[in-house]
Amino acid sequence: MRLLDSKDQSETDPIMKAKTIEDREIDLKQDILNGLKMRVLGLVLMPGEVGYEESRTVWNAMIDRKPALVVRCLGVADVIASVQFAREHNLLLCIKGGGHNIAGLATADGALMLDMSLMRGVWVDKKKRIAHAQAGCLLADVDRETQVDGLATVLGFVSQTGIAGLTLGGGFGYLTRRWGWTTDNVVGMDVVTADARIVHASNDENADLFWGLRGGGGNFGIVTGIDYKLYPVGPEVIGGIVAWPASEAPKVLELYRKLAKEAPPELTLVFFMRPAPPAPWLPKDMHGKPIVAMLACYSGDLVEGEKAVAPIKSFGKPIGDVLVRRPYTQLQLLLDGTQPKGRRYYWKSEYLSSIEQALGEKVIEHSAKIRSPHSAVILFQIEGALNELNEDHSPVGNRDARYVLNIGGSWDKADEDSEHIEWARGAWTDMRPFSTGGTYINFLTEDEGPERIEAALGNGLKQLAEVKAKWDPENVFRTNRNIKPV
Repeated sequence: MRLLDSKDQSETDPIMKAKTIEDREIDLKQDILNGLKMRVLGLVLMPGEVGYEESRTVWNAMIDRKPALVVRCLGVADVIASVQFAREHNLLLCIKGGGHNIAGLATADGALMLDMSLMRGVWVDKKKRIAHAQAGCLLADVDRETQVDGLATVLGFVSQTGIAGLTLGGGFGYLTRRWGWTTDNVVGMDVVTADARIVHASNDENADLFWGLRGGGGNFGIVTGIDYKLYPVGPEVIGGIVAWPASEAPKVLELYRKLAKEAPPELTLVFFMRPAPPAPWLPKDMHGKPIVAMLACYSGDLVEGEKAVAPIKSFGKPIGDVLVRRPYTQLQLLLDGTQPKGRRYYWKSEYLSSIEQALGEKVIEHSAKIRSPHSAVILFQIEGALNELNEDHSPVGNRDARYVLNIGGSWDKADEDSEHIEWARGAWTDMRPFSTGGTYINFLTEDEGPERIEAALGNGLKQLAEVKAKWDPENVFRTNRNIKPV
């Protein structure tokens, strides 16, 4: 639509329609929008304006929602002003950090979107081993700054993921076996509440809110900054991938099971099967053909690390091997090319307590049915520190989980949606009986309902509803895996 300027239109004429939290449509007039623009330092964007499309689009191309307007927040003051504005006009709110959530929770039709992606500052306290990161940061932003001092915190596997969504949903990655879920390593958060106040949440301040934020998602407020514990890591680690033809899958899976059982906490192993990508380290004649691979990261002593990964590198006849000494920041970039923004994604996921032989057979069977060059079946090893804390330590829970199964559908064309979704659902149906009963909330797709939220949060839901009732009794923050206030 063409936007009218003040010369074309009366200040009191409607300029656009927006949604309220009750899902009603209301008119937003020019004078109202002018008032918002005067209250924030960042840009206020509407459909048709430069920057709007960039802000509203998210990583998963299956999600195509159109907010009524976007505020590109430059700081906490912009967030507070935007929440005040939304409350005054009863507007539906949505919050975008990295925009990497597979269900597209960052965006909603007709909503006021708060785009935090410009808030990407990171401050490192080397002596206290704490990093404070703004909520628009990507994983790469945090790793880059902390690695200056040879430090790191527990983050995910894809560097373009936003820290806020990852952390609020739990978070796991290469360092999880040593130090637990990402959220287990958070010591404080700055939060703008539903009544537009800024508060700090930690074990010492607003402890109930702090508990709820560590796994309960964006239900309780808008997190504008996160304080992470840091640990000595790198700057070099042993990390990378070894790949074999898919025909070797039974033997490689058995190797994975054996090594994972014996692995020290410094070693994290990931098993996956997929068509070979057109990567330069794989032979051209294998591109597009089924492969089996193992991804490894050893984050401790390098000499010990080389010994630990030697059985992988010497196993069988690999078709590709990039498991080497490398900077930790480089390892964190390694999988980015497999998860680009703008592709279509549909996942199914479960927690596992072990890798049973019968499950392995199902992994191999359904990997052979993949029809997209980008899809994969993945087994992430997470056993270790997270299992040592009590189940009620935080809402992310699932302290009995030792592996994550991810059935990752990924393709390019919209007219192929049904084919690849059907594959993912079929594989999931076959492998779900091996689950602990729990699932990772950050991997839930748009179509998964309350029973899957319960599988992710389990016994913590009742307490989370009580936290919600205290901090957001009117359910202002609802464009998420919503927990209704009791």
